[in-house]
Amino acid sequence: MKLGLVVQSNMVRAHAAAYRVIHQLQHEARVGYALHFRPQQPFKAWSPLDRLMRNIKFSGINLAFPTAISTGVMRSPVGRIQVPDAKGTQDFFGLNYYSVDTVAFDLRVPGELFSRSFYPKGTDLADAGTNANTPEGFFWAFNWAVKTYPNTPIIVTENGIEDSTDRIRPRYLAQHVHAMWRAVNFNWPVRGYFHWSLVDNFEWERGWTQRFGLWGIDPKTQQRTKRPSADLYAEIIKENGLSSDMVQKYCPEIYSKLFPG
Repeated sequence: MKLGLVVQSNMVRAHAAAYRVIHQLQHEARVGYALHFRPQQPFKAWSPLDRLMRNIKFSGINLAFPTAISTGVMRSPVGRIQVPDAKGTQDFFGLNYYSVDTVAFDLRVPGELFSRSFYPKGTDLADAGTNANTPEGFFWAFNWAVKTYPNTPIIVTENGIEDSTDRIRPRYLAQHVHAMWRAVNFNWPVRGYFHWSLVDNFEWERGWTQRFGLWGIDPKTQQRTKRPSADLYAEIIKENGLSSDMVQKYCPEIYSKLFPG
């Protein structure tokens, strides 16, 4: 774990060096970085052990880069490293958000610091169960970003869900756009949104097993197939907003949640 912190600190130093070179070459450029922000919540809010495990996981996953860039000191559960050159090297904050983890203390998993992360029963799960439709966490992410980087523009650089049948994606998209609208109404500086992804992509060690695209793809023939959520996203872009008619058309099962009464 300490070696991992050293690797991350070197990545932060590389970011800081690139930030300065880019601004030397193009003064008006906006330079930032994208963080895969993964909120956690304790399984039992009343349990001090669950809350402790949640806090350890949260800081370990989410705070190393942000603390380095906001304060010049990279902090993590296993230590801290001084990176003064990194402080303030950010013109915007890139937010990657997918879903929320629930964390519980568990003596049976020492390799995970005696905790396990999971989705509670009844969660709106994606195909492989590695992502879920938890739009409340998207709003939490904006709130965290505003507090961590005051007055810094926020650009959503990734947001989506694996869903080969497009069963969940329409309501995921609608509910997350709605959560972003809530953030904008707090006058938080949300400046852009990029859905992940336009077309199915090769997902690192998971290959083609996860389908994030608004358009499906056959890896052998490269044939593209449009999913219904692509039409929903096109309407959102065209109208620059989410309407009740769109929700009624593409994901009526959540209509009463987004438009109560």
